Amino acid sequence: MMAAEYKQIMDLAIVHRRYFHQNPELSGQEFETARYIKKHLQELNIEILDYEEPSVVGYLKGTDGKSTLALRADMDALPVMEEGDKSYRSQIPGVSHACGHDGHMAILLTAAKWLSENRHEVRPNIVFIFQSSEEMSPSGADSLIKQGVLDGVDAIFGIHLWQPLQKGKMGIRSGAMMASVDDFCITIKGKGGHGALPHETIDPIYVSSQIIGALQSIISRRVNPLDPAVISIGKIESGTSYNIIPEEASMYGAVRALSNETRNLIGKEMKNVVEGICSSLGASGRIDMFGGLPPVINEKVMTHFAEEMIETAFGADVLVETEPVMASEDFSCYLEQQKGAFIFVGMGGEKSQYPHHHPMFDIDEDVIPAAITLLKKIALEFD
Repeated sequence: MMAAEYKQIMDLAIVHRRYFHQNPELSGQEFETARYIKKHLQELNIEILDYEEPSVVGYLKGTDGKSTLALRADMDALPVMEEGDKSYRSQIPGVSHACGHDGHMAILLTAAKWLSENRHEVRPNIVFIFQSSEEMSPSGADSLIKQGVLDGVDAIFGIHLWQPLQKGKMGIRSGAMMASVDDFCITIKGKGGHGALPHETIDPIYVSSQIIGALQSIISRRVNPLDPAVISIGKIESGTSYNIIPEEASMYGAVRALSNETRNLIGKEMKNVVEGICSSLGASGRIDMFGGLPPVINEKVMTHFAEEMIETAFGADVLVETEPVMASEDFSCYLEQQKGAFIFVGMGGEKSQYPHHHPMFDIDEDVIPAAITLLKKIALEFD
């Protein structure tokens, strides 16, 4: 990339990124973000396809048009109060782009500008997906898929600016790259009473404590130790006073796994644990699972193609075979339906020290041009 072009792309992408950062919107509420994106796509003569707002889908006809490539960016911010001294700090109290989606949108929007202005070089049709509600359930990816966004698409690619990966590196792997996630609520019903007379009660808090320990035995004794999985309890609700044994207790958490087989096994075993322990202690219990996501599983051929694009554009030393992570991403929904790959763009370093979802999180804008170059390369070379 020539120095003048690099500077032009960098300047435009930062303008977009800082607008998005200062004007974050929560999942399903990204209507002003959508208006901004639509305006810029329309100025580029990119067709806006008819999909439910606030998601935005653009279409660029290729010179050949025999194949269609989809590129995706997520749009939503998080309910996190931003901290730190930035000139472009969030203007919305309690809401911030604490995961990098502002950068993802800026990267795809800037790549769309270059591709539209050089459309004579672009052989495949390009579908630009700006997707609502990655951070929350129901999944914005699932909604777009049900509306037909992948109809006629031959492959899909997405990137994630990734703080755990060193700046200057790009990470990908074939197969499972990110975990599934299934949220759950366990409800235990017992018999309340006075704390001084526990023998006259069925204590749901005690029952809960037994369930918590037993759930971890699923990971250590039922799941293959070579197949990573996590069960976490993040919230417990019960009781009104120190000396009253309550009638009911509720526990909330999440299950994560790198394969659908393990994901399904854990769900069945959790039900057995809850019902078995409750029955043995005289209580009743149930587990409810909520709107989960499958694991991100990169398709082998498209992963190899992405690796070639990284090595060709930046050199073999930039490419990293990343280890799987137990975080989740609804890009997995696309990969369940169509071949493609998800790519980490490393930015860990002095400018991006804090983890994703942290109040002090910030992206390193220096990596944005490389991410744009990667999307351009994928679009130009895809056949």
